[in-house]
Amino acid sequence: MPEADAFTRPYWDAAAEGRLLLRHCAACDRVHHYPREFCPHCWSEDGVSWQRASGRATLYTWSVVHRNDLPPFGERVPYVAAVVDLEEGPRMMTEVVECEGVEGGAGGALRIGMELEVTFRAGVPVFRPR
Repeated sequence: MPEADAFTRPYWDAAAEGRLLLRHCAACDRVHHYPREFCPHCWSEDGVSWQRASGRATLYTWSVVHRNDLPPFGERVPYVAAVVDLEEGPRMMTEVVECEGVEGGAGGALRIGMELEVTFRAGVPVFRPR
């Protein structure tokens, strides 16, 4: 589990409650992820606030991981490490869960552009087919 600091605590607290938050910049009206104290698009430090995300995404790319010796990942192999395009615009690294055929090694039913929705495992956002 990632360690929350004073800045990211709202993100992790919301995730523990089943809500995905993104950062929104009032200066340029763009959303970004991962959480930063400034806007990576216009560099504004003013008016950057937390915004609830829809939880909808599309699959950009993925890889089925068959070996990982780091806890707790070794207990989960095979698993799908993925990058998703959030409906709000940013890309997010995550894991895809509840997908058919992963144990076969080819990603089963996964396909680029497939619709996903957020779910949470132990307070961490992951995605599943929608």
